[in-house]
Amino acid sequence: VQLQASGGGLVQPGGSLRLSCAASGLDFSRYDLFWYRQAPGKQRELVASITSGSSTTYTDSVKGRFTLSRDNDQNTVYLQMNSLNPEDTAVYYCKAERTLPYNKGVIDYWGQGTQVTVSS
Repeated sequence: VQLQASGGGLVQPGGSLRLSCAASGLDFSRYDLFWYRQAPGKQRELVASITSGSSTTYTDSVKGRFTLSRDNDQNTVYLQMNSLNPEDTAVYYCKAERTLPYNKGVIDYWGQGTQVTVSS
């Protein structure tokens, strides 16, 4: 299983980026998908999630600015980030998670991080 995150970079305040996370080796449509971020000196925080049924949730600080979507045909999840501000600077990580049936637990996979830097 591999999750490959991409799309990070340096952007000015108010700018936009679109992160992608392409998955392989798993039944993508069955997984809930997540983006986390970790800023220097801070704990990793959940940014947004999308269920296998495409229901989305967002942390309050990104509501109205970030949009999470998935393409099950392309095995890819996207995080569109608009109106970026310096507080969004962090390494962003994607995760795929599935709750196994019959109480067999949860399985998850992480992608490598992609750096997002918002600075003038």
